[in-house]
Amino acid sequence: MEKLDVALNIIKTLRNIDGGCPWDRQQTPISMWKCLIEETYELRDAILQDIPDDVCEELGDVLFQLLFISEIYRERKKFDIFKSIKKVSEKMIRRHPHVYGKENFSTKDQLVESWENIKKEEKKEAGKVFNGSVLDSVPSGMPSLLRCHKVSNCAVKAGFDWDNIDGVLEKVREEFEEFAEVVHTDDKIAIADELGDILFTLVNVARFVGIHSETALAGSIDKFERRYRYMEKLLKEQSACLKDLSKKDKEKLWGRAKQAYDK
Repeated sequence: MEKLDVALNIIKTLRNIDGGCPWDRQQTPISMWKCLIEETYELRDAILQDIPDDVCEELGDVLFQLLFISEIYRERKKFDIFKSIKKVSEKMIRRHPHVYGKENFSTKDQLVESWENIKKEEKKEAGKVFNGSVLDSVPSGMPSLLRCHKVSNCAVKAGFDWDNIDGVLEKVREEFEEFAEVVHTDDKIAIADELGDILFTLVNVARFVGIHSETALAGSIDKFERRYRYMEKLLKEQSACLKDLSKKDKEKLWGRAKQAYDK
């Protein structure tokens, strides 16, 4: 914890009225949350690129934002980071009775069921009696793909799901047909609604095959970006402009980009 204290002391110095930094003193949990989001996405990029030094640096940046937020609450005499560490440590031990206790589970489903039952018991002991929806645990501010995945999982745990992947794929086809019926109209609300239904169902396709839609989409975006940057490089070498190319030449250029990165 010694090095953690070093970081905490830096934050205290930055927020000190005498000799500190005006910007750091003005920060609130909400403003620092925005910084935390940015740093988290930078960490995500480093992890996907699998560059250990960058992951190490970005992890440090994320940790600093977390410590900064905890320091603000310490100043308000609410809690400090060590209380947070203590609470999460106790929670992880409690939720792993097969590791720290005498429970034995033979399947992943049993593990998940035990985890959920322990969470329910924790809420009950904390006086958080469930009177609402199984979806109440899903933060409304989550990015849509992440939120969709979590909402779907909550519904599934409550017993609302397709029987198999074929049922989901049939739903995808149904949603595409409904989208095709409105796509050439001027009803933007209906078009958006049907497109949203397609995306929602595709997220469930990903869930069914054990892939997270956010991860899958992020990978496809990165792949497109690599290919597009390669096209830009080729065009620059040829002193050519993409807008001036024929459709056929664009397809050839894209094919070269695909070949360069799909070997």
